[in-house]
Amino acid sequence: MYRFLLTPRWWGINVFVLLAIPFCIFMGSWQLSRFEARVEAHRSADRQVETAKTEAARPLADLLPVDQSTSGKRATATGRYARQLLVPDRQVDGKNGFYVLTLLRTDSGKALPVVRGWLPGKADAARVPAPPAGEVTVTGALQASETPGDNGISNQGGLPSGQTAAISAASLVNLVPYPVYDAWITLEKADSGMTAVPATAPDNSGLDLKAFQNLGYTGEWFVFAGFVVFMWFRLLRREAEFARDAALGLVPDPEEEARQQPTAV
Repeated sequence: MYRFLLTPRWWGINVFVLLAIPFCIFMGSWQLSRFEARVEAHRSADRQVETAKTEAARPLADLLPVDQSTSGKRATATGRYARQLLVPDRQVDGKNGFYVLTLLRTDSGKALPVVRGWLPGKADAARVPAPPAGEVTVTGALQASETPGDNGISNQGGLPSGQTAAISAASLVNLVPYPVYDAWITLEKADSGMTAVPATAPDNSGLDLKAFQNLGYTGEWFVFAGFVVFMWFRLLRREAEFARDAALGLVPDPEEEARQQPTAV
């Protein structure tokens, strides 16, 4: 009954199945490993943010450029406060408000964006305390420049003068006539009347959309493997039933019918 398994057609089907199943399992396992790596990176990033709070502050230059190993570290810089901007639609403790961002002009000639604190409600420059005058030394958690559109960062345009949607060098260089560091810090202790903005984990180290995409792809690949097995058994059963019915004479044998067809003269 199962002699059909030796036909060229079924040889091709069997080879395809034997190759497809391990491939699907391999791809599913690889996607699962990617998800697990992101989970571990998320845990490590959270531990790094907490550990950084107890470490000694280091000069800003020693921590640049910002990467996953330096993001969240305590940095210190000295300079004079210059242009002040507001960053609207930012949440702290589940409440909506805005960041107060002030550029610190350093001796290098570059400006360091410093988030001095957060205030609730709509962005309003009249409610913001003026930055300290003269030379100041600031200490806070180092953060990478934000990318508009990622991780909930607004990419809206047309904001009023004195506001910016994202804290990034690419955005700020269009607003000030001097170079800006490709990084920013959030003060450990906010200036008077404001709430300190907590440091965040570095990009690509959290349980974001990409992580759950990896988990979804894991399920898809294992489903594909199961589907291949299901279809193989379904084809096998149908072919076996057809061969059995042909042997019992319940259905005509295509080869026998071909032999009985009259030859055209």
